[in-house]
Amino acid sequence: MIQMNKFLFKMYVIAALMLSGAGYSNAQNINLIPYPSHVEILKGTCVLNNSPVFTNNKELSGLLFFFNEEMGLQQKNSHSPKQVVDLKILPSPDVYGSYELVTFEKQVAITAADSAGLFNGLVTLLQLYKSASLQNDKLVLPHLVIHDQPRFGWRGFMLDESRHFFGKQTVKELLDWMAFYKLNRFHWHLSDSQGWRIEIKKYPLLTSVGGKGNFTDSLASATYYTQEDIREIVDYAKDRFITIIPEIDMPGHATAATRAYPILSGGDAPNYPGFTFDPANDETYTYLTNILKEIRTLFPSGIIHLGGDEVAFGIAAWKNNAGVSKLMAANQMTDLTQVEHYFLRRMADSVLKFSNYLMCWDEAVSADLPVSRTYVSWWRQNHPESLNEAISKGYQVVLCPRLPLYLDFVQDSTHRSGRKWEKTKFNSYLDLYHFPENSIAADVSGKTNIIGLQGNLWTETVISKKRLQYLIFPRMSSLAEAGWTAGSAKNDDQFNTRLKAHLLLYDKANIYYYNPFRPDQHPEAIDVKKKGDQD
Repeated sequence: MIQMNKFLFKMYVIAALMLSGAGYSNAQNINLIPYPSHVEILKGTCVLNNSPVFTNNKELSGLLFFFNEEMGLQQKNSHSPKQVVDLKILPSPDVYGSYELVTFEKQVAITAADSAGLFNGLVTLLQLYKSASLQNDKLVLPHLVIHDQPRFGWRGFMLDESRHFFGKQTVKELLDWMAFYKLNRFHWHLSDSQGWRIEIKKYPLLTSVGGKGNFTDSLASATYYTQEDIREIVDYAKDRFITIIPEIDMPGHATAATRAYPILSGGDAPNYPGFTFDPANDETYTYLTNILKEIRTLFPSGIIHLGGDEVAFGIAAWKNNAGVSKLMAANQMTDLTQVEHYFLRRMADSVLKFSNYLMCWDEAVSADLPVSRTYVSWWRQNHPESLNEAISKGYQVVLCPRLPLYLDFVQDSTHRSGRKWEKTKFNSYLDLYHFPENSIAADVSGKTNIIGLQGNLWTETVISKKRLQYLIFPRMSSLAEAGWTAGSAKNDDQFNTRLKAHLLLYDKANIYYYNPFRPDQHPEAIDVKKKGDQD
């Protein structure tokens, strides 16, 4: 771990001698989620001022913004005592995002090899602050030494805003909770059949026409993010060490875009009109490349998600497309899947020319996209062969299978609205907590090209913020623990104890959550029940 200065090291040795193996159960009274890799409790307490936190390193002061904002701390006057946190960046071979935190009698020290590690340490301190006792306007914390590092580098959450749109305030609140749980990738699904949700200046009809409607109301007024909105949210996420990955779905799930510019539609398939872009029209590629040019200027992540899933729903339309027949003949293609792969490779070339990486759902694994520049989102738990193929080819893989990482699946067997796999299987908070050990991904989770995991929330059955919160909480805390904590350290009883403390935080924040310990506390938040919800 990071080398501490001599005084910190001496304190750590004294702590170890004082404890001599005692107190792991005591450590569980420290209600941190995700739980750190190693916690030692020293005798005594750490007493801090109930005032804004400052640092002795002005270059690192920006890291404290989120902390002070979340605590609502304000300097009472210029003479009020300042609470200083000692922040240090020291060279270390540790995993990116690792940190050490020590609470002294009247001070806290956090050491890391990078800014992300310092931020993670500050988030741990934030959680300690939120559960601290208040005595004579002083905050009383345990006297601790914490060594911590994440299990996975990619700890993500995906929100679909095509099916239903929620807006800046809700997204910012989700980013706050993601930061609170050390989740660091926000996958933003901004286009699909039901609506186009991001302003593209070169093609204004995408929002004025394609932005109309949603999953439950095709006549709803257009809703979308302006480019100014996007920049604001990207900056907001950056302050919380969260990277945003935008998704522009193609060649399927394109109905909103082809409604705006029908000349680029691949045709109508039964029940899926205008579902695909036309793969035989050169203007399609010019159009999409121009869109991605604007996308890449808005998102500094260097990754653009191209979708590439479920194209089969609308691919039948290509059979009646004379241009597609001509394309197949010219390139000696024998089936429409080869056309799909041709499309993805051509659009991948556009992304790579921007010096970006690309990302796709796991159907694209067989398209032979550039291995060194492509991330794969494995979502089909009933297709383990796709996961194995992605791993064997060397793609970097993010695990996000429907079971147990789809948050639109219900949390409990008694819940009536939302999805269940094969009408019986749902995703409880403990299912997420024990991922990937409880899944077929357990055998591959140690592979170096498995870079992390992600919880996905599709919003076909989510209209209101209340329903959104009900599906996310408390499972976001389980997702955080799954992404951070080694499987050997997981314990249901200990996690439940910590989770109960976090439910109180949800109460304070007016979150409408599912309480697995008292299911009657909040009745199921139901927005819509449509035929096929449990498919």
